[in-house]
Amino acid sequence: MKLVRFRTPTATRFGRLAGDRVRELDGDPLVDPRETGRVYSLNQVHLLAPVRPGKIVGIGRNYRDHALEMGGEPPPWPDIFLKPSTAVIGPGDAIEIPAASARVEIEAELAVVVGRPLRDATVAAAREAVFGYTIVNDVTARDLQRADRTWTRGKGHDTFAPLGPCIVTDLDPAALTIEGYINGERKQFAPTAEMIHDVFELLAYVSRVMTLEPGDVLATGTPQGVSPIAPGDVVEIVIEGIGRLRNPVIARAAPPMGE
Repeated sequence: MKLVRFRTPTATRFGRLAGDRVRELDGDPLVDPRETGRVYSLNQVHLLAPVRPGKIVGIGRNYRDHALEMGGEPPPWPDIFLKPSTAVIGPGDAIEIPAASARVEIEAELAVVVGRPLRDATVAAAREAVFGYTIVNDVTARDLQRADRTWTRGKGHDTFAPLGPCIVTDLDPAALTIEGYINGERKQFAPTAEMIHDVFELLAYVSRVMTLEPGDVLATGTPQGVSPIAPGDVVEIVIEGIGRLRNPVIARAAPPMGE
């Protein structure tokens, strides 16, 4: 199943994507999706981020070549950080470059959508808890990330988590390829088989730190080739079997200065 979240002039709904048609769903899409009988063409709806996660758990340096391009060896255990849900935008929405940063970069990643609560899980239990997979762009203000002792400011700006275009429920996460493009030029490429820690190991590990809840998203790390973006650019992340996540880039207006 390819699950989408979409907006019409009157409502925001979930749907099942079938070619260029969206079949509207009722009920909880993670538990009991039921078709309503209403069908839309893609040009009749606006696709949104396919899920609104309670939290996004990121994994740093989960591809060896990316760890090396960042200046060090990968850590012996998964390197966890959080992105706020307010960073989420959908397909076609604009990534905003904050005035505080002089270097914002893309990070093309496979995202895992959790389908059931997960706490202190085994790898086998983690496998059963996966609802599906989507694309996330872990946009990062690299200069702010390096300046701070934590990654929150560098990773957490509004619009820094483009997500979509759909959630696919029947993929092998170890047999995909990830590509990242800026203005049509490929900057990132890697098979997901090159992950240091695989999807299910990551979920189990994170669940021993914090409870994962339905709808939460795990961003599994980015391959080498992270590259800067600027206003006017167009970013595309492509993962086979899922699709293409496309976002333009604009400047974010500087906030007003108060006393």
